[in-house]
Amino acid sequence: MAYLSTLSIKSLQLSPSLSRKKRPPLSISTNPSHINLLHLRDLLTSTGQACDLFPQFMEDGSVKPVDIKKLGLAVKHSSVLVSVFVKNSNFLDEIENPNFSERFWFGGGFPFWGWNGRLVGFGRAVSDVGLTASIHDVAVFPSLQGLGIGRMIINRIIRVLTSRDIYDISTLCSEKERLFFESCGFGKDVLESTTMIYCRTGNEEEEEGEVKRGGKKVLLVPPLLKRLSLKGSTLLS
Repeated sequence: MAYLSTLSIKSLQLSPSLSRKKRPPLSISTNPSHINLLHLRDLLTSTGQACDLFPQFMEDGSVKPVDIKKLGLAVKHSSVLVSVFVKNSNFLDEIENPNFSERFWFGGGFPFWGWNGRLVGFGRAVSDVGLTASIHDVAVFPSLQGLGIGRMIINRIIRVLTSRDIYDISTLCSEKERLFFESCGFGKDVLESTTMIYCRTGNEEEEEGEVKRGGKKVLLVPPLLKRLSLKGSTLLS
């Protein structure tokens, strides 16, 4: 599932300053070795993402950054990784330009240094490698949103997946993000499926199991099957 949140792009509307700007020269990579986890976490944090449907929050109300070890595991086990970078040389050229807008580049803080430039966009897909895949964690640096970078990430993910003969591609998004994904070609599936998430808590009566906390969510984990011995055989009940 995608936190969109699993794909949060904060705003699909161009601000007046961005509407007058062209998209800066970018480089795009699907090489996992180009990903710096600290830079990626900072990028996700800058867009308000936690990569978690039940995130924890800081005292100021902002989303607590995702655990770096868990982020590393998520990246490691992803089938497709797409990173977008702004080339350094062009960034320096913009600074020297008399019409350079500091608000455009620095309004949301600095983008993050990475492979062949600054990390300004990211997205990934998880797949069973045979039949299905889902898109997660699409993020674009706030000052560069609305310039087509998110669509570029989605298009690259879809091209990679379909080149592997995987065509059942889904994502989970909020109502605010739905228009973005529809513009990228997503829609209701033929079964009109409804996404459901496990949410059983430990407060339900007569329920056995172990209570575990995931972020701010408390979940009841089903108990192990009981083993019964019957004349040398082991049965599960």
